[in-house]
Amino acid sequence: MILVEQPEVILLSRSSALPALQVDGLTVHLGPRALVRGIDLTLHRGERVALIGASASGKSLTVRAVLGQLPPGVRATGRVRVAGVDVLGVPVPRRPAAARVAAVSQDPSAALNPIVPVGTQLAMPLRNHRGLRGPALGQARSDLLTAVGLADPERVLRSCAGELSGGQRQRVCIALALASQAGVLLADEPTTSLDLVTQAQVVEVLREHTRDAALLFITHDIAVAAALCDRVVVLADGSVVETAPVDRLLADPRHPATRELVTAARRSTTAVPATPVAS
Repeated sequence: MILVEQPEVILLSRSSALPALQVDGLTVHLGPRALVRGIDLTLHRGERVALIGASASGKSLTVRAVLGQLPPGVRATGRVRVAGVDVLGVPVPRRPAAARVAAVSQDPSAALNPIVPVGTQLAMPLRNHRGLRGPALGQARSDLLTAVGLADPERVLRSCAGELSGGQRQRVCIALALASQAGVLLADEPTTSLDLVTQAQVVEVLREHTRDAALLFITHDIAVAAALCDRVVVLADGSVVETAPVDRLLADPRHPATRELVTAARRSTTAVPATPVAS
């Protein structure tokens, strides 16, 4: 059974705007087997939505389908529209500028080129998507690193990934995603490998710098989702089983899979806030 509770104020205030991301009936197939079934998601700019679920619930497959990055032999059906443009099956680099999507990986070490300085990597989206050159590009690189909380941007620009801590690498990945000024940002478990203090810092960076984009935040940790997101979509066994505003979900989880996630979070060292801090 799918339990759905949508906040009326969001639907009424944003109903006339074209969704930043709209996923309809997304199903991911491996041969005759459906790994993900009938996923529906709608996000508008300024919305932060958490896609949560236990391991193997279908979270990452959903994200890879949206990004057009499914592994060989795996195919997707349904519709994925970014700013109204149907992009299902089209990798991000081949999409039109209006349908731009940026992603933050859960593994910044794999996402960053280990032998290329951060400054060189950050210059690419600034040139390609913003058309910046010369001093304007240099200033934009420093400004982005400062914005994501890196205290010595010039040193970071000269550094390669291996010379940075895990939290610094994740902040660089967020800066790379923000550099493209995409309307949709997908953050796939970006806090999983970080300590609690760094997790909180990364969540704050995402909160402050996604106000003009739609953020889909993928996690298994409902406590982290509650600290960042307005709304939660719960996956179990490849299907959406519940969706609701985050405060209602924490106070009254209705599906067994949701109750398990809330219980696990309350038992962990990460406290679930009684009142979410997301605005």
